Amino acid sequence: MDMKSLYVAGAATLLFVSCGRQQNSTNNTQLPKYPAMVVTAGTAELTTNYPVTLRGREDIEIRPRIDGFIEQIYIDEGSAVKQGQVLFKINSPQAEQAVTTAMAAVTAADAQLATATLNVERMKPLAEQGIISNVQLQSYQNAESAAKAAHAQAKAQLTNAEATLSWASVKSPVDGYVGAVAYRKGSLVNNQNVLTTVANTTSVFAFFSLNEKALTQFLGGLEGKNQIEKLKHAPEITLTLADGTVYPYKGKIETIAGVVNTATGSANFRAEFPNEERLLRSGASGTISIPRYMDKVVVIPQKATFARQDKIIAYKVQGDSVVQKVITVLPTPDARSYVVIDGIGEGDRIVTDGLASLSHGKKVEIETL
Repeated sequence: MDMKSLYVAGAATLLFVSCGRQQNSTNNTQLPKYPAMVVTAGTAELTTNYPVTLRGREDIEIRPRIDGFIEQIYIDEGSAVKQGQVLFKINSPQAEQAVTTAMAAVTAADAQLATATLNVERMKPLAEQGIISNVQLQSYQNAESAAKAAHAQAKAQLTNAEATLSWASVKSPVDGYVGAVAYRKGSLVNNQNVLTTVANTTSVFAFFSLNEKALTQFLGGLEGKNQIEKLKHAPEITLTLADGTVYPYKGKIETIAGVVNTATGSANFRAEFPNEERLLRSGASGTISIPRYMDKVVVIPQKATFARQDKIIAYKVQGDSVVQKVITVLPTPDARSYVVIDGIGEGDRIVTDGLASLSHGKKVEIETL
């Protein structure tokens, strides 16, 4: 065999070996495996949070009803008080003087009435005997009637003066807890000054607001023909305090304002929470969570998605490849799942793990969970 034949035979052998290795390499390459799930429809509970301000069931401003100096303070901030308990003593010389004057007027009226009565009793026998005329007797009787009226008026003025003086003892109108005491002993006060507040916190009101859209959605999801019936079917709500503590007792939405605030475009709500243990204080703040139940919705784990800018994306299995799908979601309270509103539906398959190594259109092998 000449050199040319040997060269051709060697080249053919090399080409055959090379092709065989390439074929074996292609046959041995396997597609990466990714776990996937088939999307199904079910029920889900979502929550919507709103900031709230807490107020006592009765939050009463305590004001003096008379002018004067604070003579005594019988309570301290945070004290528990009963209805009718004296909180402050006001020194009001004018009120005291009014009582003294009224008492003197009653004494004078007593004397005038006694004299008028005595005159009638003295003149009546004389008139019967014809010694004096009936006209003279009538004048004495009229004087007695005037004295009686003056006496009644004087007593009424005394009663009024004593009532005014009683206002010097500033009392609590309800059972509750004392707020901040704004004035101290010796302060000059009048009925324009708020001495303190007394809050009845056996139960606590939580005030919050919803805009018109949220209000419509909230009422639309409740059973009933009118607002009153719908509120009866409203779910119980949860209160989270400012420090993140979840209040152990549930509350109930009681009222919705009948008028939407034109300045804010929102309607005011009032919910009530029991507070027998006095854990809640008037003036505190927090957040309430209103549950919302949805039927026949798709729920997927959050780990089966990733965020890109302001969009949530999932990988949908399509044949032997995956494609990116932008989805619209609502987070669940446990922060582990999403309720899918749009983008994927029941029966679709999505990749649930290893998303960082995927790309749009990548060929994969799926292992359905």
